[in-house]
Amino acid sequence: MIVFDYTPVLTRLALFVVSGAGLGLCSSHVFAAPVQGYVMVVQMTPAVCMLDNQKSKKRKCLEGYALNISGLLPETSESECRTAASAVLSPLQAKVVARVMPDENSRIQLWHAIGGCVPMNASQYFRTVINYAERLKVPTELTSPENRTMHLTNLRLQFLRLNPAMPAGAIKFNCAAVKGTPILTEVKLCYKPNGQYKQCSTGVETNCPNSFTIKGSY
Repeated sequence: MIVFDYTPVLTRLALFVVSGAGLGLCSSHVFAAPVQGYVMVVQMTPAVCMLDNQKSKKRKCLEGYALNISGLLPETSESECRTAASAVLSPLQAKVVARVMPDENSRIQLWHAIGGCVPMNASQYFRTVINYAERLKVPTELTSPENRTMHLTNLRLQFLRLNPAMPAGAIKFNCAAVKGTPILTEVKLCYKPNGQYKQCSTGVETNCPNSFTIKGSY
């Protein structure tokens, strides 16, 4: 079942400057080391667009996405994940992927940065991203055009209610402070290599306080 509201609301595809160090992202050869799991990073697009003037000119900001996928990051013991393998997708697949990862250049940069650590080619990798995104159901507060104040516990419970197979420890939240007000910027979901949800490892960062703002529009 589709999770994201695939119209004006999605999140963005960022380079994995998102807690990359803590995840041990890496190697230039596929199968270089076993993948222990994946972390899917869902970005709150309005918050990200507001915080970064450079990103505000990207498609996800200009077209009013609410959520977008920043990346599906491999957890591995390797220390270098770069690959020169092609990130080119068929026109049809590129169109589908753009619904949750709208910026083509960011998708290409992401693949070249982490593709050496995943046991699949670019087409298979982005198909996996879509599969995970379509299975995930998100609370309506994340796609509302209105700003909302949310308690971390309540948001977590909503995710668990909508996704019964998700353990409480499979979801992490990241925030950024704006004039002293914490704003939700990312939701991270943790997966086993087979795609089932799992408890996030200690390396997956989380920093939101008990209460924060969900920005509804940019």
